[in-house]
Amino acid sequence: MRSVSEIASAAGVSRMTVFNYFARKEDMFLDRLPELTGRIVADVRGSPAPLTALRDVFLGVLDERHPLAGFADRMASFWQVVIDSPALRARVREFLEELEGLVAGLLEEGGQPQPRLTAALALAGCRVCYLDAAARIMAGEPAESFFAAHRARVARAFEQAALAAEAIDLGHPAV
Repeated sequence: MRSVSEIASAAGVSRMTVFNYFARKEDMFLDRLPELTGRIVADVRGSPAPLTALRDVFLGVLDERHPLAGFADRMASFWQVVIDSPALRARVREFLEELEGLVAGLLEEGGQPQPRLTAALALAGCRVCYLDAAARIMAGEPAESFFAAHRARVARAFEQAALAAEAIDLGHPAV
């Protein structure tokens, strides 16, 4: 990965200008993550069925074959860079934690029972689906050959998260 100074020089801007747009070097590589959070907020906030709206965001990104879905043969090189970089892997984990907090807040606003648990379960299911698809694509399996099965699996992850959250009664947090 190039240094921030090299990136700034190639772009014809100062290092400070780069950091005005990206808080961290890793955010330059993972520059589409804010788009995902924006879509989630726009579609889930105020929805009468927030978990369904969240599912629809993930399925919509997948149906669009948007790079955020990570579902394309061309994504293998992107994933390899992330795998090879401890800093990028750490940033992805941090983002997932931030996303879980955001989603839990949105689900709570929408009246979803056990919003933190539901957010954790739904996003864990999505992550497993995403990583499994990435592994298959990196192994050379054409993405389109299992698109329908992958899409159904992502939808099922949301259904199962809702059922699991209902089945697990954590009660109210101690205050």
